[in-house]
Formats: sequence, structure tokens, C-alpha cells
Amino acid sequence: MSTSHVSPQSEPVSKASEFPLDTWYVAAQSKELSDKPLARTLLNQPVVLFRTADGKVNALVDRCCHRQLPLSCGTIEAKGLRCGYHGLLFDGIGKCIEIPGQEKIPRKAQVGAFHVVEQDELVWIWFGADTNKEPLTSPPRYPYHSEPGFVFDGDVYHYNAPYQLVHDNLLDLSHLGYVHLHTIGGDANTHMNAQMDVTTEGDSVKVVRYMRNSTPPPTYSAAYPFKDKIDRWQQIEFFVSHLRIWTGAVDVNTDAVDDPNRGGFHMRGLHCVTPETSESCHYFWTMATNPSTNIEETKAKVVDQTRFTFDEDKIVIEAQFKNMQKFDDQSMIDIHVDTGANQARRIIKRLCEGETL
Repeated sequence: MSTSHVSPQSEPVSKASEFPLDTWYVAAQSKELSDKPLARTLLNQPVVLFRTADGKVNALVDRCCHRQLPLSCGTIEAKGLRCGYHGLLFDGIGKCIEIPGQEKIPRKAQVGAFHVVEQDELVWIWFGADTNKEPLTSPPRYPYHSEPGFVFDGDVYHYNAPYQLVHDNLLDLSHLGYVHLHTIGGDANTHMNAQMDVTTEGDSVKVVRYMRNSTPPPTYSAAYPFKDKIDRWQQIEFFVSHLRIWTGAVDVNTDAVDDPNRGGFHMRGLHCVTPETSESCHYFWTMATNPSTNIEETKAKVVDQTRFTFDEDKIVIEAQFKNMQKFDDQSMIDIHVDTGANQARRIIKRLCEGETL
């Protein structure tokens, strides 16, 4: 785990931000950081991420204080990030430590920096509500990136749609029977009539769905030797910056489907949705599974099927948002499957208005 600290002259997000603050968001997957800077806009803030020779991940405001070229256009060196225009070198806390051809470095030669923590193959970034505010908590842990018996992989998608539309999609898995017929779907009628329980605690929402005596969808059959019908579960946990979705199945009438220690086939998905702007977002996802044989082959099948599934979601959500823009004066109705998503939206609204429980 590596940690980087914000500089004294950081450039904080405005208190008027439309996004929940005092929160850790995912800025990148660890595997994205190579020998080149990574530019990413997060919560309307242009950020450049880079890993120095000591392995530490750093995050700065993506502008040189000299002539405002994005620092992401520069190069990574042992001591920091060098601007690609006139060569100013910045360390991990945003301080200029070298100006080629000039011995004296002006006191104001620095740029804003962000708190970042790398853990569990993820890079978390803190967006606080107050100037120079230290993080109030540690970033969430996710053990299934290192849990014995599980293997995982993932990817990152850019969405031309607001982040809460992705939340809506993930909190309502009834759509699987219509959108994902060829992967994790199954019978649409079974999905729409599944037993469902929705609870809210603090700033989180939990949705649990059971589909007993159902037909295994294609992804499940490809990854696990089910005998025939299955008892299937879907457990969704919503938090402001991420969702944890635990799905899977056992052969019908074997293990209790509501037993946390049940056997069978498991898919543990991590879904970190970080706003880019009010109309776009970054979607960082991983999928962990528990194959007992042909481990790498099974993992590849599950991850490839997951990627195909999320490609389908992206098409739907971006098309949805385009149509919402066309019909922006039209109201929408709610149905029974919207309970979890609506509760999550109420939490986001409350936090954006600065209210706490």
C-alpha cells in the first residue's frame, strides 16, 4: 500500500460541488499506471496521476504553474513529474524542485496535490469539503482481490452519462433478463418477480434478491458444472463511491441460498463509479470468481463475459441519457424494481446538500 499527501497549497473542490465530498473515490486501477502520466478528470477536477521510482502513486492538479500546459503531457522521472513545455520538475506534493537554467525557484512555483492511497490494486483519491482537510477515514478495503480461492481481473469504462444512471442500473438487476440474455441474464419473468429485500443503513443501501429453481444463464453454465436447475442469489451493497455485488448460484435444493457460507459458483463484483462531470463518469470494475479447476481459463471466461455484459449496459445507459436530454421536460414513473435506486438517490441528494445523519 502506498500513500501520498496533499501539499499545503492544494486546490480544493468548491463547497458548492454537486457531488458528495469528504469521500474517497477510485481514481485508477493500479495496472493503469505505467511509465507515463495518466490524465483523468474527477469531480470536475483535472488530475494527473503518476508513479515515481519508489513505487509511490501521486496525484496533482493537471496544470503547470508556469504556462498552464497539462502536466500529463510531461514525463515521469525518478524525483517527480517534469513539464513537457519548459521542463519544470514537480515532486509528489506539487512543489517545483527544479527549473532548467534557473537556480532560484519562486516560492509560488507549486501546484495543487491530492491525498491518494493505493491498496487492493486500486488507487483511491480523497475529495474533501474544506481547504487542506485531512481525510476523515481510510479508503474502503476490498479483500477479494487477494482472498485465497478467488481470482480476478477488471477494466475501466468512460461513460457519456451521469454517474447516478450507472448506480440505477447496478441497483436494479431485474434488467438482466432483457439486456443480458446471452450472458448473465436468464428468464426475464423470473427476474421481474424475484423475491427482493431492500434495507438502508446510514449512507448505504442493500438489495438482496433470490431466484429459486431457475435456469442457469449462459455465463454460469460456462463457468460451473451445474447439474440442472439452480437456486440463485444477488446481493448488492451501495456506498457513495462504489457498489459491491455478490451473485452466484448453487444446484437447486442443495445449500441454503441465504447462507453466506454456501458453496456453488460465486461472482464478486466491485463497481466504483467516479463522476467526471455532471454528464459523464468513470466506471472502474473488477470481477472475482472462485474456480476449483482450470482456474485461469475459467477466470478468462467469467471476465470476458462480464466485459460483454457491461458493454451492453453502456449502450443502454448512454442511449437512455441521450433520450433524457431530448425529453428533459418529461416526468418518469417508478415501478417496484426502483426501490433500491431511489433510496440511493436520496442519500446522494442529502450528502450533496451537506446533511448528515
